[in-house]
Amino acid sequence: MAFHRLAAVAVAAGMLAAGFSQTAFAQSTDLAPATGNWMVRLRAVNLTAANKSDAVPALAIPADAIQINNKVLPELDISYFFTPHLAAELILTYPQQQDVTVMQSALGGPTKIGSFRHLPPILTMQYHFTPESRFKPYVGAGINYTRISNVNLQVPGVGSLDLSKNSFGPALQVGFDYRLTERLYFNVDLKKTWISADVKMAGQTISKVKVDPWLLGVGLGYRF
Repeated sequence: MAFHRLAAVAVAAGMLAAGFSQTAFAQSTDLAPATGNWMVRLRAVNLTAANKSDAVPALAIPADAIQINNKVLPELDISYFFTPHLAAELILTYPQQQDVTVMQSALGGPTKIGSFRHLPPILTMQYHFTPESRFKPYVGAGINYTRISNVNLQVPGVGSLDLSKNSFGPALQVGFDYRLTERLYFNVDLKKTWISADVKMAGQTISKVKVDPWLLGVGLGYRF
């Protein structure tokens, strides 16, 4: 259901983008675009996790039963434009705490078993299609690095669990900027990242969790 809500929001954003695009080219010369190479954006981002995991037969945990919570988080990104069309974007936030719930196991369920923190910077290269217009759609691709820390997971009656600390994966991105003034922009951005971690007990891997979240963000940008 969470993915369906996310899809609905993405469709609404696309409809909003289409509305902007009807007047974008007609208005493309009424405000001179900023000529700076740098752009900073601040977004509110909704994280929706895919929550895929391997079964753990010894604990009667079926596949996809180990899940983390969806959440809204702040996001700061810094972009540098090499050309009007080509830019690099570094996407940052502070370490985010996630709760872990086992939906079904030998203990019944759902059972919250603890939490962890993750820091997931993303670096993408972007192509901007219409740099001289107010409406500026773009696509991007790059890499995500996730550092996991403060793991505090405990299965009642069984023992503590740990997670692998590092995850590298691809990232894909689509979005648009809409120029409000010479330097201020409205931004909508959708990313798909691939994040996974091994779940360990007494040093042995007992499952692999694939978070693989969708990240839908809305915010403002400043070009200088």
